[in-house]
Amino acid sequence: QVELEESGGGSVQSGGSLRLSCTASRNNDRTSCMGWYRQAPGKERERVATLTGDGREYYADSAKGRFTISKDSAKNTLYLEMNSLKPEDTAMYYCAVDQYGGPWYDPTFWSYWGQGTQVTVSS
Repeated sequence: QVELEESGGGSVQSGGSLRLSCTASRNNDRTSCMGWYRQAPGKERERVATLTGDGREYYADSAKGRFTISKDSAKNTLYLEMNSLKPEDTAMYYCAVDQYGGPWYDPTFWSYWGQGTQVTVSS
């Protein structure tokens, strides 16, 4: 079992920045990919960014140029740097770990999820 805990969410104005963190309870040598999803009330969970073990990054079109995914292996922590935030970025943000190789666009294929951290962006 892997437990994930997100932090760093909050309320900001449009154009502001936040850095989300996701700390895993333990290393998992089966991990294929780590990523961030978000979900607004009444909407489907959508993929924001992913990072594979060999360093490949993916960003949703809405996040490209504004968000950056990274990790600190020594701290067993995944990050999402979010800049130029917009009201449409408002959502609960979830960290996830996959052990099987995807497909990572489908949230049902991810092995573990954190509880989420709320991001609210005001206009």
